[in-house]
Amino acid sequence: MKKFWQNYRGTLILLGSIIIGGLVGLYFGSDAKVLSPLGDIFINLLFVTIVPLIFLTITTSIGKMDSPKRLGKIMSRIILSFVIMSFIAALIGIGVTKSFTLVTGNDKNVMELLQDDVKIDSDLSLLERTASLLTVSDFNLLLSKDSIIPLLVISIIFGLALRKSGKKGEAVKNVLISLNDVVLNVVNIIMYYAPIGLGCYFAALIGTYGKSIAIGFLKTFLIYTITCVFVYFVLYSLYILMAGGFKTLKRYWQNILAPTVTALATCSSAASIPVNVKATRKMGISSDIAEATIPMGTSFHKDGSVIGSVFKIMFLVYLFNAHPSIWTILGISILATLLITAVPVGGGTISEAFILGALGMPPAALPILTIIATVIDAPATVLNVVGDSASSIMVGRMVDGPNFLKDPITNEE
Repeated sequence: MKKFWQNYRGTLILLGSIIIGGLVGLYFGSDAKVLSPLGDIFINLLFVTIVPLIFLTITTSIGKMDSPKRLGKIMSRIILSFVIMSFIAALIGIGVTKSFTLVTGNDKNVMELLQDDVKIDSDLSLLERTASLLTVSDFNLLLSKDSIIPLLVISIIFGLALRKSGKKGEAVKNVLISLNDVVLNVVNIIMYYAPIGLGCYFAALIGTYGKSIAIGFLKTFLIYTITCVFVYFVLYSLYILMAGGFKTLKRYWQNILAPTVTALATCSSAASIPVNVKATRKMGISSDIAEATIPMGTSFHKDGSVIGSVFKIMFLVYLFNAHPSIWTILGISILATLLITAVPVGGGTISEAFILGALGMPPAALPILTIIATVIDAPATVLNVVGDSASSIMVGRMVDGPNFLKDPITNEE
């Protein structure tokens, strides 16, 4: 019980504050808007950290990358399985959210609370829209929460330049790594205020918009959880059956409980790596495949987060009565998920800021996505972890052929 509280303390406190804020908003109605400034403090503190957080996280991640010492065949199959599974996960998320309206839109009241406008310029051509989306005309424009995507582009280029500089760039890389650690601690300090900030924000949101948005969050959680249950039991079983038949499926279900429980207990994909690698090897997957696929999957394969990104996007789409294409939703959800790192809060903030920027939504809507991320965190982590186990089996089949399954005890032929 003590470990459970340690792992879930932050999430439970945030959920508690959101619930209390919702009850306050429902009871006091529009009078709850008096709490809005306390929510604005939290939002503004997050906004201040977004630019340095994105730049430092992306550049240092690229700068620290080492070439993976794995066989090219294994690496290519890992990437292929990640792409296919993420694509299917995104399609499932789109199908579900297109079938169920997550929240009833009424952008007049929402805009009044967010004090911004949805930025949609239909007069731009496709090339002009692409140029304005990816770049800005002056350096100072990068230092704004309204330029998330151009900042990402420059951060990637800077990170690549850092690697290209080799030893001459070591001093700069070390400074940026130190700065990144400091900024992450700044975010951690800000998050101590999150229960008050999010609670007050939610109270004002509910008070202004009414109970329909509260129902929207609850509806999102329930539909998302049901979707995760379907993927967990049905979709992953289909993957295993296609890869290795009923024998492999039996091995899978005999060993998948430990990673599942660990994911639920820690709410962390990174913390689940050792248990997941051990369980995958017990299923009969070669150690080199399991030990390459699971750690890589923690960073680059997150079915739960992909579906979660779709739900975040569609929540905004319904809320603001927007009309993005399916391909837009698909692309944004997958790219946004790649930006989610193992860093608590920071990675999610970057991803959510990217979603807002790519959709042209007001940055002030960021806490809405933070609330969704909080309520779906546990089931999303389970899919992220278990999806890597399923991917290991698929990679094993592609690399080692029909007889890929090894002895579950000795891990030998």
